[in-house]
Amino acid sequence: MSKSKRDYALTPCDYGFKVEVWDRYGKYVCVYEKTVGDASKFIVDYWDKADERKEADDAMHKAIQQMIKLDKEAGIVSGNRDGLD
Repeated sequence: MSKSKRDYALTPCDYGFKVEVWDRYGKYVCVYEKTVGDASKFIVDYWDKADERKEADDAMHKAIQQMIKLDKEAGIVSGNRDGLD
């Protein structure tokens, strides 16, 4: 499911509520909370931290790309599709 805006779904369950949340970047999380109040707080907190998660994800992606580049320059990577060189 592709999301371009934030959304959520609350589903009653034996524990309390299944909480599914999407932020404005399409990042998804599923947690379980005992009360509607706890679920609501989780949703708002998740949405409020969307930019922080995006920045962290972007930094991780950039670091991984840089490591791949360095491995290629050092001749460590043989080009196997599975990356098990």
